[in-house]
Amino acid sequence: MSLPVTETSSYLGATADAYDAVAVRYAELPRDDLDTLSLDRAVLAAFAELARADGGRVAELGCGPGRVTAHLRDLGLDVFGIDLSPVMIDLAREAYPDLRFEVGSMDALDLADGALNGIVSWYSVIHTPPRDLPSYFAEFRRVLAPDRHLLLGFFESEGEPVTAFDHKVTTAYRWPIDDLAGLARAAGFIEVGRMLREPCEEERFRRGHLLMRSGKQLS
Repeated sequence: MSLPVTETSSYLGATADAYDAVAVRYAELPRDDLDTLSLDRAVLAAFAELARADGGRVAELGCGPGRVTAHLRDLGLDVFGIDLSPVMIDLAREAYPDLRFEVGSMDALDLADGALNGIVSWYSVIHTPPRDLPSYFAEFRRVLAPDRHLLLGFFESEGEPVTAFDHKVTTAYRWPIDDLAGLARAAGFIEVGRMLREPCEEERFRRGHLLMRSGKQLS
């Protein structure tokens, strides 16, 4: 069941406001995060290899200040970024003027059906209330062409049920990887692969990564 429209608008507005408030400090964090995370780079590289073979445009949904979008560009993809926070989008445009960035919400994308040939959601659905997440996956499936790839990055719950935690910006959720994969399957995705890694120094939680492929559109 999705949240009522007023409740959905409320948490989306609160999330956008929270990221607007910290955007400048967030963008000033070290920009070489991926340089020290070989497993994360490997997952992104695997996605990029598949997406290059597929051809067409790729979107990073929840792109923040644009670092992962730029990394995907460097991996040879025709990529653009979308984020709920206008301040984040301004910072991304300033940092990467050669890339396209747009303000938008992942639950209602201003894109035609099947418009994308790849989606990366890199720790961007973590703030979505669990009962509303199926509608996000349905929207991802709507805008993704058939037989194309979705990459999800998220905080894994390490054997616990879906768990809220005190993310530095606003409330976020840790997911059992099997449960998150199940929600994606229900929206019409087929699992290609998964990767779990233990937290690095100064990280609190295990990280989860799911690579999915879009199946036939649900009727």
